[in-house]
Amino acid sequence: MLAIGCIALHCMHTLVDCSHILCKRTGSMSLDYAEVLEVALKTGPEKLRRYSRLGKNIVNGFLIFTQFGFCCVYIVFIASNIKEVIHQFHPGDPSIIVYEVIVLAAIIPLVCVRSLSIMAPFSAFANVLTVIGMVIIFQYLIQDIPSVSSRPAISSVDNMPMFFGTAIFAVEGISLVLPLENNMKRPEEFGGWTGVLNLGMTIVMAMYTAVGFYGYLKFGEDVEGSITLNLPKDQWLYMSVKLMFCVIIYISYSIQFYVAIKIIWPKTRHFFKSKSSHTKGEYVFRITLAVVIFGIAAGIPHLDLLISLIGAAASTALALLLPAFIQMITLAGEPSLSSDDDSEDGEMDAEVQGFSRIPKAYIIKNLAIFLFGLLGWVTGTYSSLKAIVQVF
Repeated sequence: MLAIGCIALHCMHTLVDCSHILCKRTGSMSLDYAEVLEVALKTGPEKLRRYSRLGKNIVNGFLIFTQFGFCCVYIVFIASNIKEVIHQFHPGDPSIIVYEVIVLAAIIPLVCVRSLSIMAPFSAFANVLTVIGMVIIFQYLIQDIPSVSSRPAISSVDNMPMFFGTAIFAVEGISLVLPLENNMKRPEEFGGWTGVLNLGMTIVMAMYTAVGFYGYLKFGEDVEGSITLNLPKDQWLYMSVKLMFCVIIYISYSIQFYVAIKIIWPKTRHFFKSKSSHTKGEYVFRITLAVVIFGIAAGIPHLDLLISLIGAAASTALALLLPAFIQMITLAGEPSLSSDDDSEDGEMDAEVQGFSRIPKAYIIKNLAIFLFGLLGWVTGTYSSLKAIVQVF
């Protein structure tokens, strides 16, 4: 978990560094993830320039898949936890699909919110609930915790691809890195050893690792897909935690949904002619997408498998594969990597551009990250799809 987190963090820094280089190269104030790949290809080696628009569409495609995947997971998470709570009082409660329909009904008003600023106070409330919920969870995990020697230290190698997808799903936040830096009052404090990015990811990784470590010691290998589903089912304190996280995830749904809508809607709204039809059409479009997401979630109601599939199939590409590729293209498009290569008239010699100019350390590093990500992408996606097929 720590190794994957460190690699993902390095790739976040790589994307930020490439964004700075490309902004300086083109005179742009800021770039988002898709624009970084587009500009890198457009200003990179000549043979690759024709693929700049395709590169942007690929990134946007992965972003849409990932964000909608998060939304699918959120529906299953909320429905599963509410079902557990209701089941304590009504053992003959309906199947999970009924709860997912109820969640969909509650989500439809949420997806019709067109401005994230409206959600700001609710997001702050969700952060408070998160802290309270985590404190309650950890105090339970460390009570009467078994000895480390009571659990197998190493699991089967066959489980690694599934874990890889789950871990990448957890740490993949690279799509939000550039928007965060671009909207900071002091962007210079984002990077660096003691910057916002390192501090935030260190806290996140510490929490993920602690939940995984102590959760495994407490519950062993026979566990559900979420830490909340493993809490005692008959105590009000822990039932309240499940409901807290349902509220948290419900609020977070709008943020994940907003990212995808921001990409898709501008390409769709030209089908609606008048301004009034624009607004009505957007509402219909948002509700339709919410129903489609519900259909996917209802089709794969297994939280752990859904997380692993989305992590391996989409998050791996965004978190590992594309940043390594982007840095290679960006550096290959640099007219000079040192002042010694400047031509006499102050212009860079275009003939020395290309991959041969990239330092070997960068080539080896990016190739290693790319191959590691590719291995995880192939094996994780295959293992997740195989497990889903076996479940059905």
